[in-house]
Amino acid sequence: MSTAGTPLTFSVVICVYTEDRWEDILAAVASVRTQSRPALETLLVVDHNTALRDRLLREYKEAGGVRVLANAGPRGLSAGRNTGIAASRGEVVAFLDDDAVAERDWLRHFAAGYADPAVMAVGGRTEPVWASGRRPAWFPEEFDWVVGCTYRGLPPGRVRVRNVLGGNASFRREAFDAAGGFATGIGRDGDKRPLGCEETELCIRLSRARPDAVLLIDDRAVIHHRVPGAREHFGYFRTRTYAEGLSKALVARSVGAAKGLESERRYTTRVLPAGVVRGLRDAALARPGGARRAGAIVAGVLTAAGGYVVGSVRARRGGTAFSVPPVEPAEGGARG
Repeated sequence: MSTAGTPLTFSVVICVYTEDRWEDILAAVASVRTQSRPALETLLVVDHNTALRDRLLREYKEAGGVRVLANAGPRGLSAGRNTGIAASRGEVVAFLDDDAVAERDWLRHFAAGYADPAVMAVGGRTEPVWASGRRPAWFPEEFDWVVGCTYRGLPPGRVRVRNVLGGNASFRREAFDAAGGFATGIGRDGDKRPLGCEETELCIRLSRARPDAVLLIDDRAVIHHRVPGAREHFGYFRTRTYAEGLSKALVARSVGAAKGLESERRYTTRVLPAGVVRGLRDAALARPGGARRAGAIVAGVLTAAGGYVVGSVRARRGGTAFSVPPVEPAEGGARG
């Protein structure tokens, strides 16, 4: 543990799974290695892909501070993150998507949030980098979470939140000691349906285990997340919103609907109606995409609701299972 006047140490975990993102992975690692507040280490956790792991081992053989690990659990993002947590040595564990780059002061802004010892997690702002060069005219900012980015409706500045967003987040090690790791069976799993919400479930579980815990988002901690062309189409939008409904049903099963849907109630009753009105107003003013944005918001709500209903039925029938593993230091690993 750090003492008064001693800076916290940060481990950065980047979970990777495909060689198709090779250049993105290199860019992500480079952005961590050039931080104004240096990380203690960068851990690349490879999800059951021996060829990618071997290639990364060769790439970073001579690179100090970069470690390449194999996912020690079942296939998927949650188990990969848990592998990184267990192997890490920092007092704070930060997570960066494998197709994102962090701005130079990313870790410095995270660190500022931990000046308060009650703070157990700090997240940041994720900006989309569209493959086509600009946002599709029909794509509503209220649904930027579909492509893993910060969406309209989140409050600006450094603010207290229910949960951070997993691709741009950090946690004190004590958070995992108190609440366990990321639940397997909720989030993404290779090429299967694009599920999510594993960080939401963890954050709610953390707040229950540590009622005094403070979770923050600081919008100065910025990363830039690449959005591939395939995700700029309505087909992906519909698939992802449906999957979000399925995931929310699992979260509600784990932590109860009151907490599991607490933030979503405000989002669906205030943020989204305002987005529909804004889209219709733009349409009336002959601005591009206004009517389509309003329609996409309505479609997204209905599709997510359908996924939630289906997921809730499956959960009641016991057709979907997940588990919350404790996070223990890996063999040969060390705690901060």
